[in-house]
Parts: sequence; C-alpha cells; structure tokens
Amino acid sequence: MRDSQSTTTAPHSLSRWKEDGVRQVLQEMEALYEHNQADVNETKSEQRADLLPSIRLRHCCLLRNQRCVGAYLYDRLLRIRALRWEYGSVLPANVRFHMSAEELQWFTCYKKSLASFMRSLGGGGGLDVTQDMRPPKSLYIQVRCVKDHGELEIDDGTLVLLKKNSQHFLPRWKCEHLIRQGILEHVVH
Repeated sequence: MRDSQSTTTAPHSLSRWKEDGVRQVLQEMEALYEHNQADVNETKSEQRADLLPSIRLRHCCLLRNQRCVGAYLYDRLLRIRALRWEYGSVLPANVRFHMSAEELQWFTCYKKSLASFMRSLGGGGGLDVTQDMRPPKSLYIQVRCVKDHGELEIDDGTLVLLKKNSQHFLPRWKCEHLIRQGILEHVVH
C-alpha cells in the first residue's frame, strides 16, 4: 500500500485512496486464511503436528496485515476529520477526488453530527466551535467597515453604526461573521 513517490503527507492533506493496495492486502489475507483453515482441518483429522509452525506463521501474517490496513484506514479517518475543521462543511473538489465513496459518506455523517452538536450548545442558540481554532490574543479587534451595513448591537446594548470607511473597536466574536461576509475587514497594525 506504500506509494513509491511519497510516503508521508502533511497533517491536513489527503493522499489518493489506494484501492488496489487495500484490495491486494485483503485478497492476501483471504488466501492466508483459507490455507490456514485447510491445514487446521488436516491437522485435526490426521494428527499432523508438523503443520502447526506454518499455521502460526500465516496467522501472524494475517494479524500484521489486519493491523496495517486498520492503521491506514484510521490515519485517513483522522485526516478527513481534520479537513472538516480546516475547510468547513464543503471540501474542495481536489480533496474530494482523493476520497473513496465510503470516506465521503463518513465525512457527510461526521459533518451532520458536528452541526447537530453545535446547534445544541449555547442554550439552544447554537455555538460554532470550529470558529476559533487558536485562542485569540485579545477579545476586541480593530475593524474597518468596507460597505454600509447599518446598526450593530453589542452585548451591553450599545448600538454601533457600521458605515463605509468607519473604524471600530469591537468584540471579536461579534465581528467574525461580518468579516467573512466582507462587510468588515480586520485592521492589523
């Protein structure tokens, strides 16, 4: 299952699904299992103790292959989960291209489950836990209004008029969705 060009990928990337490699390993496991079953049956019927070492060896090969396939699948699952946090609920086409149908199905179930969890937080109002992946350095940020938006109410009841080219010092959490919408821009000194 090893790709000759690259054996490692970045933590938030996904290499091509190696369907042929997984299929080959599973076929090998099936052949080893069938051969072991035949030898076990022969050992029982003819009392052939000389077959036990080869049965044990094939069994160890089966366990190793099982661990390797399990590690490959688990690593991909962790990478796909990380991609949901990095890209959001819609993956870019080049990432989706590298996923199997089962992985796409798992991703869809995961994003639905995460969305359901986030809706249940915040006293029923919902809370986007994917918003700040790193703790903010400050709770307030300097923003510039890119286009007229109207009034914005802050938690303490203060109304702020968001007019084009005006600058404000506002709570980060209150501004982030407006920044993503292109209404505000973060002024970095």
